[in-house]
Amino acid sequence: MTFPFDALTACRAELEEEATVNDAQAAFPTGGLDRLRQLGVLAAPLPQTLGGRGFGTEPHGAASLLHMLRLVGQGSLALGRVVEGHVNAIRLIALYGTPEQLAHVGAEVHEGALYGLWVTDDVTPLRMEQTPRGITLHGGKAFASGARQVTRALVTARAGQDGTGRDTTRMLLVALGKDRAIHNASGGLTGMRGAGTGQCDFTGMTVLPAGLVGQAGDYLRQPEFSAGAWRGMAVALGGIERLTALLRSQLAARDRAGSPAQQARIGLALIAGETALLWTRRAALVASSQDRFDSGDISGTVNLARLAVERAGLEVIELVERGLGLSAFVRDNVVERIIRDLSTYLRQPAPDETLCEAAAWFTRRNLPQPDVHA
Repeated sequence: MTFPFDALTACRAELEEEATVNDAQAAFPTGGLDRLRQLGVLAAPLPQTLGGRGFGTEPHGAASLLHMLRLVGQGSLALGRVVEGHVNAIRLIALYGTPEQLAHVGAEVHEGALYGLWVTDDVTPLRMEQTPRGITLHGGKAFASGARQVTRALVTARAGQDGTGRDTTRMLLVALGKDRAIHNASGGLTGMRGAGTGQCDFTGMTVLPAGLVGQAGDYLRQPEFSAGAWRGMAVALGGIERLTALLRSQLAARDRAGSPAQQARIGLALIAGETALLWTRRAALVASSQDRFDSGDISGTVNLARLAVERAGLEVIELVERGLGLSAFVRDNVVERIIRDLSTYLRQPAPDETLCEAAAWFTRRNLPQPDVHA
């Protein structure tokens, strides 16, 4: 039985409508998440041996995962962010966790669990302390997507210093109940309001040693640390494509699509979208071929792709705003919300440093060439 991509495509309007309705109150898209759960989106990242499709956990699943995330992003970038975090968490557990941990994840996901990956520290960074009762946590995480909906979060915590005096980082799985301490995102985000982003305080929470995933430093281990960014690009790609489609349809509805200036904008938006697709696909194929390529080649390729998708997204936003004029800034136009969501989603850390590192790496070597038929 193949994944129901047609059904996922068909529910785009449903996801988009909920995202628009929820935006004003920054409400979480519970209906959309339930719909995706029914379609098997949350189970798709699990290995096939655990009843999944290997999207993101097996090399053959990269192209299908790209398509799935892209379609979710076309309907709701906020929901796409939540699904991306779910996929990322399962991917890291599959890579660094034990078979028993992964099997437990599989059982929970089939029962409807939503996983999250929370790594951005709050004002008080999250740290762990070994105690007779287990591992006691202190501090919290900021910008935690799905803060009130995630069933179990994979978090990073400071675990003291190693033999060289450097801080070490561990990953651990934290079960989240209704008593979780959640605060709204600092300052109130203008975009991605439906992602349920919040600050989570873990102080006083105890985790059993079995909740530790992998070894110290695994989360920052290359190339996976950089390579995982392609999944976020796939969601952003969906937003870019949706904005381009709205530019075309709204100009046509206003009988303005025949203007040479508007035709140029449509053409440039289509080029930008295709550029984003090509770079995202290259990044996905390279990242899923870690047995073929050097770690630096993988990290550098994905980082260049990340910046290419960002540039494409910003270009499409500008083209849509110029093409539609003030109507693109009216709140009852779906374009206005998608622009806010995409602008927020595209903000990734250290873009200048990322560009320079990738450029330095490829100054004396060529970009890796993935198998385009994969």
